[in-house]
Amino acid sequence: MKYAIGIDVGGTSVKLGLVNTDGEITEIWEIPTRTEEGGKNVLPDIADSVKSKISEKRIADDVIGAGIGLPGPVDDEGIIRKAVNLHWERTFNVEDELSELLGVMKVKAGNDANVAALGEYWQGAGKDYGDMVMVTLGTGIGGGIIHHGQIFAGTTGAGGEIGHICLNPNEKIRCNCGNVGCFEQYASATGIARLTREELEASSDESELRHTEVTAKTMWDAVKNGDKLAIRVAERFGYYLGWGLSVIAGVVNPEVFVIGGGVSKAGDIILPYIRKNFEEHAFHACRDAQIVIATLGNSAGTLGAAKMVID
Repeated sequence: MKYAIGIDVGGTSVKLGLVNTDGEITEIWEIPTRTEEGGKNVLPDIADSVKSKISEKRIADDVIGAGIGLPGPVDDEGIIRKAVNLHWERTFNVEDELSELLGVMKVKAGNDANVAALGEYWQGAGKDYGDMVMVTLGTGIGGGIIHHGQIFAGTTGAGGEIGHICLNPNEKIRCNCGNVGCFEQYASATGIARLTREELEASSDESELRHTEVTAKTMWDAVKNGDKLAIRVAERFGYYLGWGLSVIAGVVNPEVFVIGGGVSKAGDIILPYIRKNFEEHAFHACRDAQIVIATLGNSAGTLGAAKMVID
C-alpha cells in the first residue's frame, strides 16, 4: 500500500495524517504551530514530525510525497505570498523549501480552503458531483473552487477568496479586510451574530436570544425552537448567502455548492433559507446547482492535502 502525508496548517496547531491511495486516513496526529520569530520553525517542525512518523512506521519506500494546506494564497507553482497567521511576511516557494527539509520528497502546496475543498470533492459531500465550490462559514467566509477535479488557484493563489465579494456598498462598518459590505460581514458566524444583535435592537419582540449569549449557534438553536425573531435573522442570513452564491454561480457555474465551517454544524435547517434566495437571484442556467452540507469536518484539509500528491 502506498501513502501520502496530508498536512493542514493552522495558526495554533498543525494536523498531519497518513493517507493511503484509497483515501483512508490510517493515522492522524498534531503538533503545535510555533509562529514566534517570524514563523521560522513551522516548516522544520513539520519536516521533523513527518520524518519521525515515517521512521516509526518503517514506510520510507511507501510514501509518495506530502501535501500541505496553508492559511494564505498559494499559486500553482507552490509560491506563497505571506501568511499572516503564521507570521510569514516573505514570498517564497513553500514546496521547494519543505521538499528540501524532507530530503527531496515530492511536495505539493495549496491554500487551506482550496485544499479542504479538494478533500470534500474526493471523499466528502462533493464526491458524486462535477465542478464544485466549497463555502466555509466560520469567523469569516472562505472558499475553494474545484474545476475538472483540480483546485482553481488563480494567478496568485487567491482564487476562491469569496468572503470579500461586495454585497452592500452602502455598508458603514468596515470589514477586517478594509473594504465595506463584504459577504462575510453578513453570512459568516460573526456576521450572523451581528445580524442577530441588530434584530434584537430593532425589535421589542420576546425571544430566547435575549436571555443567552448571542452566537451563530444560539441563533440556529432558536430557529429550531421556532423563535420568530431568530427566524427573521435566518431569513436575512439566507438572503445574503443565497445572493452571494448566485454571484459565484454566474462566474463559476458549479454543479454543487458544499457548505462547511462552524455554521454548517447547524445542519440541513440552514439549506431552505439559502436555496430560496439563491434561486431568486441566480441566472437561469445556473439555478439547478445543488447546495449540500460538508461531511468531512476537520479531516477535509488532511485528505485534500494528501490528494494533491496522489494525483
